[in-house]
Amino acid sequence: MKAIVVTDQAAGTAGMKLVDRPEPQAAINDVVVQVYASRFVPTELAWPSTWTDRLDRDRTPSIPGHELAGVVTALGYGTTGLSVGQRVFGLADWYRDGTLAEYVAIEARNLAPLPGDVDFTMGASLPVSGLTAWQGLFQHGRLQAGQSVLAHGAAGAVGSMVTQLAREAGAYVIGSGRSADRQTVLDFGAQEFVDLDNDALEDVGKVDLVFDVIGGEIQKRSVKLIRGGGTLVTVVGPAEARPSDGLAVDFVVESDRSQLSEIVQRVRDGRLLTNIGNVSTLDEAVAALNPTGRRKGSTIIRVRP
Repeated sequence: MKAIVVTDQAAGTAGMKLVDRPEPQAAINDVVVQVYASRFVPTELAWPSTWTDRLDRDRTPSIPGHELAGVVTALGYGTTGLSVGQRVFGLADWYRDGTLAEYVAIEARNLAPLPGDVDFTMGASLPVSGLTAWQGLFQHGRLQAGQSVLAHGAAGAVGSMVTQLAREAGAYVIGSGRSADRQTVLDFGAQEFVDLDNDALEDVGKVDLVFDVIGGEIQKRSVKLIRGGGTLVTVVGPAEARPSDGLAVDFVVESDRSQLSEIVQRVRDGRLLTNIGNVSTLDEAVAALNPTGRRKGSTIIRVRP
C-alpha cells in the first residue's frame, strides 16, 4: 500500500516521503480500515509517540496522521461493535502507525459509525478538533449555560469548534485571533472578537473559562482574566500560569465513541460547521503538508477518490 512515512525528527514535514508499505493486519480487538480521508496535525512531529513506542524504542519509519474516515475491511479476533463494510471515522492511537496511508489497523473502540450523509472528507476533519473542544469545554472546563468563554485561536480547527459548541451550550463566547480572522470568528458564532495583534486583551474583562491553544505570554495574560472559581483549559502542555482562585487543566485528547457520535450528529443537523481548508490527494500530500503560506482551516488528505 501507499503511505507517508517520517524517519528524521529534525527534518520535520520536509522529511516526509511517499513509500510502499505492507498492508497492516488486525490484532485482537482491532479492525483494518481502508482510509478514504485523513487529517494530519503539524504538531505530531514534536510528539515523542511519533518516533518511539511506549517503551521508548525507536519505531521509525512511522506513518503519521491520526484522524481518519473510511470503511472497515477486516476484523481482528474478539472485535465487536463494528462490521466489515461499515463506514467509520475516529482517532488512531498515538503510538501506532497512523492514517496517512491506504489502510490502517486501529482499535475498534477508537472508531464511531460515520452516517451515510456525511462525506469522508468531513468525517476526517472532526475527531481531533471536535473531541478536543468537547472534552475541554464539558469534561475539563465543566461549562454551564450563562458562563463566558474566551476561545483563543477561534478561527482555527479547534477554536472554531470551541466557539460553536460553547455557543450551543448557552455560553457567551469571545473569540481571539489575528485581524484577518475577525469575520471568520464572528461567522462561527462568537459574540465578540479580540485582535491579539492590535486590541488590549485585558479589555475583555472577567470570564469563566479560557480555552488556550497558544500558550506562552497569551496564556499568562489570559489567566488574569479568569474570575474566581473559573478554569484555564490548555492543550499546549502543562500550564505556565494558573488563575489565582481557580483551576488550570492541561489535557491530551482521547477517542470516545459516544462523543464522536454527538459531534457528527451536530454536523448532520447543521449545528456544527467544520473548518476545512485545502483538500489534497495522497500522491500530493507531501507538498500539501509543506505549505509556503499560512494554513487556513484543516488540510485533508483524500486517500481514496
